[in-house]
Amino acid sequence: MKEKLWGGRFSKATDATLEEFGASIGFDQRLAKWDIRGSIAHARMLSMVGVISEAEADKIIDGLNYVQGQIEAGDFVFKTELEDIHMNVESALTDYIGQEGKKLHTARSRNDQVALDCHLFMLDACQETIAAVRALQTALLELAEKNQHIFMPGYTHLQRAQPVLFAHHLLAHFWALERDAQRFYQCRKAADCSPLGAGALAGTSFPIAPAKVAADLGFSSIYDNSMDAVSDRDYMLEYMFAAALLMVHLSRMGEEIILWNSTEFNFIDLDDSFSTGSSIMPQKKNPDAAELVRGKSGRAIGNLVALLTVIKGLPLAYNKDMQEDKEPLFDSIDTAIGSLNLFAGMYRTMTPNQAAMEHAATNDFAGATDVADFLAKNGVPFREAHAITGKIVRDAITQGRLLGDLSVEEWQTYSPLFTAEVQRMVLPTNVINARKAPMGTAPENVATQLAKAKCCLQSN
Repeated sequence: MKEKLWGGRFSKATDATLEEFGASIGFDQRLAKWDIRGSIAHARMLSMVGVISEAEADKIIDGLNYVQGQIEAGDFVFKTELEDIHMNVESALTDYIGQEGKKLHTARSRNDQVALDCHLFMLDACQETIAAVRALQTALLELAEKNQHIFMPGYTHLQRAQPVLFAHHLLAHFWALERDAQRFYQCRKAADCSPLGAGALAGTSFPIAPAKVAADLGFSSIYDNSMDAVSDRDYMLEYMFAAALLMVHLSRMGEEIILWNSTEFNFIDLDDSFSTGSSIMPQKKNPDAAELVRGKSGRAIGNLVALLTVIKGLPLAYNKDMQEDKEPLFDSIDTAIGSLNLFAGMYRTMTPNQAAMEHAATNDFAGATDVADFLAKNGVPFREAHAITGKIVRDAITQGRLLGDLSVEEWQTYSPLFTAEVQRMVLPTNVINARKAPMGTAPENVATQLAKAKCCLQSN
């Protein structure tokens, strides 16, 4: 077995159980592209400051590009005994170019190296996540635009409350996703700081130029403190919080899809390509995609708690516990992006059932608030108006009737203030049209929202 790259101080081989238990190559090989990118920048800087020659740097960079090609082609053999992605790459580099490969690690530690890999990785992960959020927002916006005229019941306590435009409901999710997108922008900003140059924890005695490496790699800044640089995982936690909250939003959307797709609601029809069947019941068409996303929200929440728990008891600076950051982080990223992509496709192919939505909004008492408001606008204290309207609703339910079934004369038995206007006022379309105040569901407000949402997507 090849001697460990750090093995000079040791007289015994690592116990096989510890070697297997402590190796991270099974998951951190995912960082290979960013590890090599960081090493190339590091080699250039070492040459620039005179720590290695230009010829040595060129040879190292050529070798790193070769290793990258081997990995991309699937020809690279990752070795557990080499522990992690850094040592696997360095060992392969040295095997390929010889002694010059051993000079690459000059003036850095695996501590600042892995931190650099993770910062670079997170910059790309944030961008990919934001793009996936934007794709789902686009799908919601397109569905809302195509169906601006459809109305449906709005709900509180999962009871029919007041009618709203279907587009208004969809845009509520759009704006929640916009807040998610802004959180991921902030995550990217938090990751936009290079830790390379911090060494193991105290910096280095070599005349390095960390700002040059940072600029070459596209970072806006470097850390001010070497100990903070190698121990900071805040940017990961920020992403994982943003991902957990995003998944909560998607879970709520998924729950609505599940309800709306049921026979009892029948508000939407999911495309066959985003539905599954039953192994025993031939008639079934299940919203498994929405159910899976609803379930996966628990993973994202658990991942956040897991890493918070790892970090909470660690003294400065680097500790091996931090190896536990990557698996929950990777899982949160994959879960978030996968769920977003799935939902984008599901909303793009979703068909609203206008008849069922509007029937549910019409055959109920959704105009009751407008009745109370009518009395209040005519001088009746709102609490008294509320009580009068409640009695009207109670009597109608007892009689098996709706508000629209009452004659003007019947309305006036409850209050002489009622006129024929009240019969028109309780119609769902008129209830919706009356919500012209800011944030309301009136068509002109929804049109303004749609225009604002379009601008929001175009400006990001």
